[in-house]
Amino acid sequence: MIGGMDRSPGHLPTTEAAVTVLRSLAAHYAREIEVSHDIGADRTSRRAAAGTGVTTDPDGSLPHEAYVEFGGVPRVSVRLYPEGDALITVENVECPDIPRDDVPAFLRSVFEGLAHVTTRRFPPGYRLVVPLPGDRAHKEHVPGFLLGPWLSGRVR
Repeated sequence: MIGGMDRSPGHLPTTEAAVTVLRSLAAHYAREIEVSHDIGADRTSRRAAAGTGVTTDPDGSLPHEAYVEFGGVPRVSVRLYPEGDALITVENVECPDIPRDDVPAFLRSVFEGLAHVTTRRFPPGYRLVVPLPGDRAHKEHVPGFLLGPWLSGRVR
């Protein structure tokens, strides 16, 4: 059990709930963590058209976005969006549209060494494969020039 969370996917209703779980994961895996928050429609990245001085959405809610960086290798960052999804970057490979509820399981797979890179000969290519609960996996194309030491060490 990590910070009160079991290994099954849980529901993370808010950005702050997700940040709390990410802090627990960082402590469990002995990684430094740095978190920055953007709160308000005028500060979040997907609401650039909100206008000057407009902080709430049309429904009156106050959107909250967070950017989390983990220390150590592999280099991992997470941008949690108010809409309930995240962009996770692992060694410069961007994994967009990860549901917020899958972020902890995604990170556990990376930190525990379950994530790997598959290769194919023709056409040549690489994919980062991150196993998720329920026999699912997130797969992301990896350009060859991004194969640094950590990714190269996980090629199967």
